[in-house]
Amino acid sequence: MSSDMFRTVLIATAVLGIAAGPAGAQANCDWYAKTALKQQQENEQRKCGFSGNGWSSDLRSHMTWCSSNPDQWKSEAQRREQLLTTCKK
Repeated sequence: MSSDMFRTVLIATAVLGIAAGPAGAQANCDWYAKTALKQQQENEQRKCGFSGNGWSSDLRSHMTWCSSNPDQWKSEAQRREQLLTTCKK
């Protein structure tokens, strides 16, 4: 998936949400964790230098964070995407 298409999907998903209820929460966290890993890969490839818990390559840590912060996963994914956008310029 191209980075422009990825961003479009990221924004649309964050705005609309993926699903509701317990199964939806799991789907949201699955999406969030996979997105966080892709963002970390981009961080490393572009040598942006972002670090900290949000920039982990550990899928499980992202899943755990999302499960503990069910109302914040969208804004966290958007925050990382904004940082990556500034790194590219």
